[in-house]
Amino acid sequence: MNSKRKSLRAVFSALAVAGGIGLISAAGVQAAVKPVNIDTCYQCHGNIKEFHLSGKHAGINCGYCHSETDQHLRGPMNKPVTSVDQRTCGQCHAEQFNSMLQVNWEREPKHEKANPTGRTSRYDSLMKPHGFTREHAEPRSHVFMLVDHLLVDRAYGGRFQLKSWELIGDGAAAQRGAWEVLYDVEPETNNQKPFMQMTATAANPVCMFCKSQDNILNWAYMGDPHPKAKWDRTSNVVDFARSLNHALNCFTCHDPHSTQPRITRDAQIQAIVDRGEGTYPHDPEKSQRITVEKVEFRGGYRAIGLLSQPDSTMMCAQCHVEYNCNPGIDAETGKPVTMADQRTNLMQWSNVFDYNRRMYEEFKFIDFRNAVTGADQMKLQHPETETFWDSKHERAGVECKDCHMPRLVSKAGVEYTSHFQTSPRYNLQATCLKCHSEWNEERALYTIGAIKAYTRGKINKAEFWLNELIDTFVRAQDLGVPEQVLAEARKHHTEANTHWEWWVAENSDGFHNPQQARKSLTHSMTESQKGIAILNKGIEERRQTIAKMR
Repeated sequence: MNSKRKSLRAVFSALAVAGGIGLISAAGVQAAVKPVNIDTCYQCHGNIKEFHLSGKHAGINCGYCHSETDQHLRGPMNKPVTSVDQRTCGQCHAEQFNSMLQVNWEREPKHEKANPTGRTSRYDSLMKPHGFTREHAEPRSHVFMLVDHLLVDRAYGGRFQLKSWELIGDGAAAQRGAWEVLYDVEPETNNQKPFMQMTATAANPVCMFCKSQDNILNWAYMGDPHPKAKWDRTSNVVDFARSLNHALNCFTCHDPHSTQPRITRDAQIQAIVDRGEGTYPHDPEKSQRITVEKVEFRGGYRAIGLLSQPDSTMMCAQCHVEYNCNPGIDAETGKPVTMADQRTNLMQWSNVFDYNRRMYEEFKFIDFRNAVTGADQMKLQHPETETFWDSKHERAGVECKDCHMPRLVSKAGVEYTSHFQTSPRYNLQATCLKCHSEWNEERALYTIGAIKAYTRGKINKAEFWLNELIDTFVRAQDLGVPEQVLAEARKHHTEANTHWEWWVAENSDGFHNPQQARKSLTHSMTESQKGIAILNKGIEERRQTIAKMR
């Protein structure tokens, strides 16, 4: 067994202890609680009463999660303080809490996808002038989601910086609050501007909503402006960022009153319920079995989606999915789409083969235009969920948790779901080998490695042909090839780019759906080659025209 697997196995061994590694324990929870008369709360919060009495938290007093209730009872406009800190849940769910704080020491932070050894060495040349060319790093543990977002060079122009590089791996500090790890270079202003060279200011309130839902009670459905909402899609992003402190709150996936599995991402609820596309758009039977009930609060001000049964794929899809979280260009009119437009908070809920068509025909949205060719381009995020649809594992009933958050047993004999989200390769006995029982760990790693290596090879080949297309476009343009020829080539560039970048943004190197990865990446190559052929024909015709003029 190599050193990497030994060290990660040690981490999982440490988790298999009652109370995790001692970061939090269930003792002393009552000391911090000021109980309230629940019946008094129920008088105004009837929908919460129904939730509360129906679930496992029926015996939990409101005072566990809500403080400053005395002032609230004296006047409803005095809002109680609602805890959004994971430690509130961790006082009872210690194993889950402690596991979430684990750090994968073998996964280097700040590892650029555009590095020579990364997923895409040509990324910057293919995606310019997009802000992601400033920094596009591989993800790491959930506990760092908010810190990494605030720190990334493409988001805030370098405004937020580490207090010390020593804190880059301090999961406990990051959980206690992002501002224990970071500081604001210019706390007296809130304008988005570059503070460092080669940074971008691409962040907005929507793109943060999967990193933290600290503001869930102050955000209207879809981020629309609302009298009851402190924040909306057009809010000052620096002020919004400063108001956040915790990454991936427990209540993102678990209803705190009923304990039911749920989703809180408004754009996902819109796609599944409002647009009627269902939980699994390519599997009507599964969509009928696993449903989402949209529950509205305060006259539709807010909404959550209750799952009919636990489904970790839908829970993970709140973030691990392609979505719009930025301004762009109207594909029909060519005019700017600003954050005031609801399309800037959108889950397309599409696989890679439907994506471009839907973006043009239904949503009429493009992200940006290529700096060299001017081709329309879509900026993909991290479409793990849509990639997983129709895969062999998904059809076999596998969910995200089975591979990334397996069930473990503590030393005290307590079985729990590990919330240390990481690759299954680091805990093969609890993941791959539970189904592939005839395998050993070496064979599992060998198979995983084969799929990833094969897909990375196809990504690089797709990049080669995209570069060839762009270089050929430059030659054609310089020679004066007619615009109608260039316009036709741009269409192929748009299609080729989407089918390449999908697999750069998707973080499994094709493992979630290797058949689809190959089909899509070879489609990208074919589209690039079609564009090159059109341009070469135009170049030859233009040369003949020039020769006749001499």
